[in-house]
Amino acid sequence: MTLDPHSSIPLHTQAERMLRRLIESEEYKNGKLLPKEVELSKQLRISRNTLRQAINQLVSEGLLVRKKGVGTKVVRKGINGGVKNWLSFSQEMKQLGIEVRNYELHLSHKKPNPEIAGFFGCDEETRCVVMERLRGNTSFPFVFFISYFNPALPITGDENYNAPLYEMLEKNYGIVVKLSKEEVSARLAGNHIAEKLEIEPNDPILIRKRFVYDVDGKPVEYNIGYYRADAFTYTLESER
Repeated sequence: MTLDPHSSIPLHTQAERMLRRLIESEEYKNGKLLPKEVELSKQLRISRNTLRQAINQLVSEGLLVRKKGVGTKVVRKGINGGVKNWLSFSQEMKQLGIEVRNYELHLSHKKPNPEIAGFFGCDEETRCVVMERLRGNTSFPFVFFISYFNPALPITGDENYNAPLYEMLEKNYGIVVKLSKEEVSARLAGNHIAEKLEIEPNDPILIRKRFVYDVDGKPVEYNIGYYRADAFTYTLESER
């Protein structure tokens, strides 16, 4: 890793280009810490201020992240989600070539809160089948889902939830989902979600609510996904 002090290209720009190549390597692209600034500036034979200019640019682009007391590390390649061509989670991951792992799967019957009961049009005393599922790739979990299912549907909780959800509903009950309305927000993880996602309570997460309807406009699923912010990117595409 050497820079050319005689080049017309500024040293901080050369350092930035070198870092871009470095973080695309197999060794660094999945979240490895960069060498300490003191060591890296010595290797490159530049000042720490010059090195920081390069690092700051990559931090602003979301390619690197600084953590106090830890260092600077490469942001893990994110999972991209969006509103165009809505897919189930399993279908999204399949398109991205990501092998999905279920870290936890729990089924229960719970009473809905007023918001969920209002969505389904049911009484708050009517229990719903609830699925809680912690999912990710083969390296780490990055999303914790909680799904409530409409109690008016013949879903029992005894189904095979290791299969893709919407394929299972169609195969078992002829329920064909068509529309997903979504809300996306952000907050700090908190203790419970942090423990699930293997992050710190003060780390940021993205919250993705899905209101899922069948082909007749009947509500099927109320879903909340809690995503690690360093592993998920939500994209919007608009055309004029």
